[in-house]
Amino acid sequence: MSPALFAYRLLTRMLEPLAPRLLDARVKQGKEDPVRVDERLGLTRMARPPGDLIWLHGVSVGETLSLLPVVERIRKARPELTVLVTSGTLTSATLLAQRLPAGVIHQFAPVDGPQAVATFLDHWKPTLGVFVESELWPNLIAAAKARGVKLALVSARITEKTAKGWGRFPGAIRQILSSYDRILPQDQASAGRLERLGARVDGLVNLKLSGAPLPHDTAAFSRLSAAIGDRPVIVAASTHEGEEIAIVHALDALPVRVCLVIVPRHPERAAEIAGLLTRDGYRFVMRSRGGQLDGGTDLYVADTLGELGLFLRLADVVIMGGSFGPAIGQASVGGHNPLEPARLAKPSVSGADYPNWIEVTEALHEAGGLTVVAAPADLPHVITPLLDNPAAARAMGERARKAAADAGAGLDRLWDALQPLLPPSGAGR
Repeated sequence: MSPALFAYRLLTRMLEPLAPRLLDARVKQGKEDPVRVDERLGLTRMARPPGDLIWLHGVSVGETLSLLPVVERIRKARPELTVLVTSGTLTSATLLAQRLPAGVIHQFAPVDGPQAVATFLDHWKPTLGVFVESELWPNLIAAAKARGVKLALVSARITEKTAKGWGRFPGAIRQILSSYDRILPQDQASAGRLERLGARVDGLVNLKLSGAPLPHDTAAFSRLSAAIGDRPVIVAASTHEGEEIAIVHALDALPVRVCLVIVPRHPERAAEIAGLLTRDGYRFVMRSRGGQLDGGTDLYVADTLGELGLFLRLADVVIMGGSFGPAIGQASVGGHNPLEPARLAKPSVSGADYPNWIEVTEALHEAGGLTVVAAPADLPHVITPLLDNPAAARAMGERARKAAADAGAGLDRLWDALQPLLPPSGAGR
C-alpha cells in the first residue's frame, strides 16, 4: 500500500467514530434521509436476495440517471441477476424511486470509512461493481477488490484540476486505478489524463449519451395540452439562478403570445423565482402550489421533480438552461444534457456556456438540431422563425433526434466490455 493510501486509511479509521454525529447534523440540515441515514454507515433493514448481485454506483442525479440504460440492459439480458443501485444525494434517491424498475434495489452509498465500507460489502456481497464518472473512493475500492469484486469505472470523467491533484500522489492513484478491471472514459481528454495517472483505458463510453426519452404521465400530458390549446409552448429546461428572469424578459420581445414553461434545475429555488417574477410584475402559476394551467396562463413554473419529460413533450421549442451563466453575470454551470429534448425530436436553443456537454452540443449544432446564442437577448431572433414555420421546427427536431440516436450507440460497447466481468449464467451463490 502506498504511504498516501496508508495515511488516508489510518485517518479515516480515526475519524469514522464521528460519522454518526456528522450524519445527524446533515439530517437536521435536510441533507440526509432521517429514516435511511444508517445506510450511510453500511447498515440496512433490507435482506439481500439470493444469487449474484450487480452493484451500480453514481453519486448524484446526473450520474445515477445515466445508469438507467445499464439497469435496463442487465434486467433484459440477465434477469436472474439482482441489481443494486447506490447514490449519495436525496434528490437522486427521489428520482430513482420513480425511475428504477420493480425489483431493483436502491441504497444510499456508505461513507468512505473502513467499517462502513466493510459493513456494506459484507451484507450485499456484489459480484461486480460499476462506478460511473469520477468515483475514486480509496477505502471502498480497496475493500471491494480485496473481496474479489470485479470493478469497472465507466463514463469516467476527470478534469485537469483533479488530475493535477491526484498527480501529487502518483503511487496512490496508480494503485486505485489498477483496482479496476475495466476503465472506459467518456471522452479523449479524460482518457489522456487517466492514462497519464497510470490507468489502462479500455475504450470510450459516455453513458449520458445513451438512454431512452424521459418518461411522462400521459394523463397529465393530455390535461395540460388541452389547457394550453393552440398557443406555442416554449420550455426553459433545467434553469439556474438568474436565468429564469433573464429568459422571461427576453421573450417579452416575441411577436406572438406563447406559453412559457420554466423547469428549474433545483425546485427548491421556487420561492426565489416567484419573488423575482412578482417583483417585475409578471403573472404566473406554480405547479408545486397546485396552480392550474389554463388559457390565461402565459407563464408556468414547473417546480417539481421528475417531470421534465412531460414538459419537453409539450414544447414547440426548448431553451437549455445552465448555459447562460457568464452572459448574465452568474457563475458558469457548464450546461445540461441537450440529448433530452433531442430524443423527443424537439428543436432547442442553448447559451454559449456548455463545457460539460461540448462534444454532444456541437454535434447537435452541426447536425442542425440545436442553435447556440450568445445571450438571452438573442433568443427571440432564433425562436420567432421556428414559431412562424412549424414545418421547419419539426425538421430541426427530427435532425436533433437522428443525431441523438447516433450519439447513443455507446451502450452496446459498454455491454460488450462488461460481459467478461459478469458471473456465468446460472452461476448464483
